[in-house]
Amino acid sequence: MNAVELGVNFFVALFALLDPIGNVPIFAAATAGGSKAGRRLTAAYIGIFIIGFMLFFYASGVALLEFFGISLPAFRIAGGILLFMLGLDMTRDDFLKIFADAEEAGAATDTRGYARRRFERLVVPFAMPLLIGPGAISTVIIQAGEAQRLGAQGTIAGVVAIVLAGLATVLSFWAAGPISRVLGNIGMVIIVRVLGLILCAMAIQFIIAGLGEATQGLITPGVARPYAH
Repeated sequence: MNAVELGVNFFVALFALLDPIGNVPIFAAATAGGSKAGRRLTAAYIGIFIIGFMLFFYASGVALLEFFGISLPAFRIAGGILLFMLGLDMTRDDFLKIFADAEEAGAATDTRGYARRRFERLVVPFAMPLLIGPGAISTVIIQAGEAQRLGAQGTIAGVVAIVLAGLATVLSFWAAGPISRVLGNIGMVIIVRVLGLILCAMAIQFIIAGLGEATQGLITPGVARPYAH
């Protein structure tokens, strides 16, 4: 594998794991009522966070997790619990109240303030672990090891792949406004609730997979990783 192949494969894997297109309805619901500029700046903040966070793990590997004595299975289980809580909230009538802003009235004139407050509410659990989950982190760590074997070119290719994945996420979220207008309020409510149910199921799968990795023989492999070939 050369540097170009590593970069392409890395980007495709990250884009699939981040799944920005699938998460557009959640972002649209979370930023409903905001101005176009406010939503775009919020998406940019999330993109910067994604790039910075993944670059950190790309450079440090498992050093941070090792420092705190946290295993990837434990991280997966914790992420699953957070995602389950978010999924439950999405199935309720008051989901949008989670992101309610007391200063919402001034959002139209204070784009940066709106984006900053919205980002603070979305960084956990939306940006992490919904977008940047254990799968994305483990992929970054694995690809970092592959890049080191290719030298400087491999390292640069990995950095470029991470930056492009972050930019693709931002561009996807910039389309949230038109999508929310097409779906309307009723359509958004239906999609968000269905996604909430799916997210709860994904969260349980995260927990089962984490338990399967942490224990030997307790969880059937076919249950921990269904449809794996």
